[in-house]
Amino acid sequence: QAQLVESGGGLVQAGDSLRLSCVASERALKTVGLGWFRQAPGKERAFVAAISRSGGITYADSVRGRFTASRDNSKNTMYLEMNSLKPEDTAIYYCAAGSYTYNWRAYSYWGQGTQVTVSS
Repeated sequence: QAQLVESGGGLVQAGDSLRLSCVASERALKTVGLGWFRQAPGKERAFVAAISRSGGITYADSVRGRFTASRDNSKNTMYLEMNSLKPEDTAIYYCAAGSYTYNWRAYSYWGQGTQVTVSS
């Protein structure tokens, strides 16, 4: 069973930065790719970024240029560096493993989520 555990969420003001971390089990890291998703109240889970096993990275248009996804295989961890945060970035953020696509349904493993709240 692959395991993922996120941390790093919190309450910040617009314009601030946060870094999310996701510690992944060996099994999760060996999958095709890892992804970050978010879900705001009343909305469907939305793609944020994905990192392939070979290191390719893709972003949603809404975060490109502000967010940076990375992975450190030596620490079994992937990160989401979020800069210039906006109130519309408020959501529960999830890391996932098992695919390299914007479609959340393609991912097999999920973390428990971490809340990010951005006040105006």
